[in-house]
Amino acid sequence: MSNEDFARRFGLEGGEFYVTSPAPCPYLKGKSERKVFSYLSGGGASSTNALLTRRGFRRSQNIIYLPACEGCNACVPVRIVTDDFKMSKSRKRILTRNADLIRRIKAPRATGEQFSVLRGYLDDRHDDGGMADMTVLDYASMVEETAVDTMIVEYRLRDAATGDERLIGVALTDRLTDGLSMVYSFFEPDEAMRSLGRFMILDHVALAGELGLPYVYLGYWVEGSPKMDYKTDFQPLEKLTTTGWVRMDRQT
Repeated sequence: MSNEDFARRFGLEGGEFYVTSPAPCPYLKGKSERKVFSYLSGGGASSTNALLTRRGFRRSQNIIYLPACEGCNACVPVRIVTDDFKMSKSRKRILTRNADLIRRIKAPRATGEQFSVLRGYLDDRHDDGGMADMTVLDYASMVEETAVDTMIVEYRLRDAATGDERLIGVALTDRLTDGLSMVYSFFEPDEAMRSLGRFMILDHVALAGELGLPYVYLGYWVEGSPKMDYKTDFQPLEKLTTTGWVRMDRQT
C-alpha cells in the first residue's frame, strides 16, 4: 500500500506514513510484527493523535503506530465505555484498598522519583522486555518528547504523621477529544497487594467521567497473550473492527 493509500485510509490527506521491517512479536511466540507509523509534530499533533487513536493507533513519544502484520490481525484496539461502567464488588475492593492514595495531575516532565519507580517496576516485572535497559534519559524522552496534549498522573501515599508523600504509581496519559489514552503506566512492585495496575485503570475511568469523556483507551488486546488478559476484566469494552467500534463481551 502506498503512502497516499495509507493517508486516504486513515483520513489524513497529505500525511506521511512508513512501514517498519519485520521484528519478533512481543505477544505471540513465533510470530513477527510490522508497523505502519507516522510522526506527530506541529500545531495539529493533538488532533492527529486523537483521530488516529480512534482508528486503532497507539502513541510512543512523537511516533504514532498501528500493527500491520502480514496474515495476522491479533492486535485488537480496545476502549472502556465510561458511561456504562459499573463498580462491581471486586472493583470496589480495589478502590477501598487504595482509598488512601492521592492523585496528582502534572505536566509531562520526567523526574528522578518517577524513574526510580519505573526502574523497580521494570526490574521486577519486565526484566527481559524491550524497555529493560531504559535509562533516565530514555525515560525523559518517553515523557517529554511529544507535541500532543498529554500529562503525568501520579499516585501518592501520604504519611499521616509527617505529611510526606511517597510516589507509588504513575501513568503517562493523553487527553483526546473523546477520551483518555493510557500510553504507559507503572507502579511500585512492593505494593503488589494494592493491585495498582487495575486501580489506575479504574481511576482513569473515574477521571474520564469527571472530564465528561466517554472512553478510556487501553491499547491492544491480544487473544492468547497472558500479558493482555487483564484488559477483558474492564467491561463494558468496545473493540475496533473493520466496520467500526463494537461491544466486546468477555468471551470474545
